[in-house]
Amino acid sequence: MHELYEVFEYVCRDCPRQCGTVRNTIRKSGFCRSFSLPSVVRAAPHFGEEPCISGSRGSGAVFFSGCNLGCIYCQNRVISREAAGKTVDPEELGDIILRLADTGVHNINLVTASHFTRTVVKALEHIRLNIPVVWNSSGYESVDSLKMLEGLVQIYMPDIKYLRQDIAVRYSKAPDYPEVVKKAVAEMFRQTGKYVLDADGIMKSGVLIRHLILPDAELNTMDIIDFVSDAFPEDSIIFSLMSQYTPIPGLEDCPELEKRIDTDLNSRMCSYLQKSRIMTGYWQETSSATEDLLPSFDLTGV
Repeated sequence: MHELYEVFEYVCRDCPRQCGTVRNTIRKSGFCRSFSLPSVVRAAPHFGEEPCISGSRGSGAVFFSGCNLGCIYCQNRVISREAAGKTVDPEELGDIILRLADTGVHNINLVTASHFTRTVVKALEHIRLNIPVVWNSSGYESVDSLKMLEGLVQIYMPDIKYLRQDIAVRYSKAPDYPEVVKKAVAEMFRQTGKYVLDADGIMKSGVLIRHLILPDAELNTMDIIDFVSDAFPEDSIIFSLMSQYTPIPGLEDCPELEKRIDTDLNSRMCSYLQKSRIMTGYWQETSSATEDLLPSFDLTGV
């Protein structure tokens, strides 16, 4: 780590949690349980994203540890909760990104970097890329932080998790999530405008909104499809409906989450999506509910 950043410290109110914790390079703190500088656990081509993101050469995924949302069912819990990885300063992060770009990936995909926005901005400001940068997040974003990324991020890929406050509280302790995510995706769209694909169908700019169907949360999914359908001009965003929910240990307090998505629920939600005004997107079969596509968080590329 470079000497300039060894004691990088600030009072953090960057995400909607508004912790106000003092973040530094000595002690992990805040809801995200992180240092002030980012911790990176993997930087490598990734083929598990939507076809317009992964393409044939893969998406250059940089996985960060820690998380400002903390869903109890998180599949990436190994890194989102344990916050393991290599701590890097802006220059080192920039070098990681450039090396990954040189492998020929279609884009640089920053996965769950919201709690490290300040460092990511510094890194991106001092490098030149000829491929898009993807901001891959939970959608639980401060508009002020998103504005810091304007011009540096070309593709936003938020996962709208909830539009019902009761489950936002139950699963993520985030009663403000529904209102926060609406404002966040509006800001993302303001920055990028209508999505653009190249001649090979690879996304160059725009917003790709994801939603993971949860067990016994049919109305939540329908609310989200309705919101996306109404909130954006026709055929201006891409929508991805995911059925890959996979139960993890430790969900005894939420027994409804201890089961997978059944084919009947998935079929009804796919049908509901097809009848909406959303024109471009993807949906999954229930057979995608597996951990096989999860990469190894082994410091590859870091």
